[in-house]
Amino acid sequence: MRPIRKAVFPVAGLGTRFLPATKAIPKEMLTVVDRPAIQIVVDEAREAGIEHLIFVTGRNKGAIEDHFDKQFELDATLQNRGKSRELELLQAELPKAGQTSFTRQQEPLGLGHAVWCAREIVGDEPFALLLPDMLHFGRRGCLSEMVEVYADSADGNVISVYEVPQDQVHQYGIVGVGETRGKGFRVTSMVEKPKPADAPSRYMISGRYILQPEIFALLERQAAGAGGEIQVTDAMLKLATTQPFFGYRFDGRIFDCGSKLGFLAANVAYALARPDIAPAFRAELKQLLGGK
Repeated sequence: MRPIRKAVFPVAGLGTRFLPATKAIPKEMLTVVDRPAIQIVVDEAREAGIEHLIFVTGRNKGAIEDHFDKQFELDATLQNRGKSRELELLQAELPKAGQTSFTRQQEPLGLGHAVWCAREIVGDEPFALLLPDMLHFGRRGCLSEMVEVYADSADGNVISVYEVPQDQVHQYGIVGVGETRGKGFRVTSMVEKPKPADAPSRYMISGRYILQPEIFALLERQAAGAGGEIQVTDAMLKLATTQPFFGYRFDGRIFDCGSKLGFLAANVAYALARPDIAPAFRAELKQLLGGK
């Protein structure tokens, strides 16, 4: 089994649903409590043992690169003011030299195209793909669990899934569920936005993937699909004809921070999970809700 050392983060989207907040700030840098959303997803990747972080960016995304770089002026100011705790926090979260790479998706041609843009950096090895909009909130990081499923997959591919109500399956890519294998199961089919009556299950593809490098050759030849964009699901369907796919049922909550409602709910959930602010925040919520 080849280890999963690299992770790809597609961060080139414009974030138009959050304008005007995202006019000058990348949507991935919007904060959930006191951490940018992209930092939370990177934390999940590093917890899973990822060594190399690959960001597929676009114009006006320089703040993401700056966030994962050393800022000498800030460090010096914190040190001079005796703010050792804040300085230690920044230093602990800073990737080491050579552990981050940034490449451009020069045209908005879809998720599949964004993944393909990382091909030269990933090289000929399996990799993780994490969609930054989808925050997986649970007792343990989703990707860590997926790596364990991958260890039993005989160099297959792994996707995380999440159960949704039957009347929502038409909004997502849905998988068919086969036999159980360790913490995972064999994926028997993948259907993009099926009618509820035609859905093979209620398990949506939730934005976390472990993929073999053969996906790149398929993406290079992949024609535009839904929405006129190159879809990674279409390439996965082709890859599934020659390689096995396994699913991992994520046990937690998923917040789609590409929507205002999901972003607000994520802030509440992450705040209530923080012992340092949860009691006071809960009291504020109760007062706002009129004691309900």
